[in-house]
Amino acid sequence: EVQLVESGGGLVQPGESLRLSCAASGFLFSNYDMTWVRRAPGKGHEWVSVINSGGGDTYYRDSVKGRFTISRDNAKNTLYLQMNSLKPEDTANYYCAAVSYKGLAFRLLVLKAVETAVEYWGQGTQVTVSS
Repeated sequence: EVQLVESGGGLVQPGESLRLSCAASGFLFSNYDMTWVRRAPGKGHEWVSVINSGGGDTYYRDSVKGRFTISRDNAKNTLYLQMNSLKPEDTANYYCAAVSYKGLAFRLLVLKAVETAVEYWGQGTQVTVSS
């Protein structure tokens, strides 16, 4: 059974940090590009960050560049998202997911709707940034 279990969300004040983790099982984690996506209330899913299977190539949406860092530990089957200098507009439910496309450049991947481009999803972890 495929499982992606996110943790690390919570309520923080603007400017604070959170580290999200995603524990994967039931599939060959090291073979997949992985992504963090988010969904804010009343909005659709949006790409936040993507990392390739080996961890050497990454993508960030413009609004999080310089603040968020994606990483992975293939030995532990775990994906991470370090989020610094959080802003109220980062408030959303954050999901980790396995990308279904192999070898597609990230600049092309993120043009696709999230729902059509990921194979496995987690249940999400809520991040709320508010003073």
